[in-house]
Amino acid sequence: MNILLKPIVTEKMSAQGEDMNRYGFVVHKKANKIQIKEAIEKTYGVAVESVNTMRYGGKIKSRYTRSGLVSGKRSSYKKAIVTLAEGESIDFYSNI
Repeated sequence: MNILLKPIVTEKMSAQGEDMNRYGFVVHKKANKIQIKEAIEKTYGVAVESVNTMRYGGKIKSRYTRSGLVSGKRSSYKKAIVTLAEGESIDFYSNI
């Protein structure tokens, strides 16, 4: 099971990374906080202080087309906000 799916790179998370040393990740739905902490420490080589998780339900989307109303649903996901120890940081742009 791949725990970390992708990092969240938005203006809000970038500001939190600079100010409060917090980083966001989209994680596997069944991963717990301990597994997320171990995956972050193993992947990025940093010390994790705390992990906060939240689950988002999929939104129902609909659009009008020539053939009528088409509706669907976005998939649900789990997000983890990871606070690193003092002096640690993660650089998402180093691999580009």
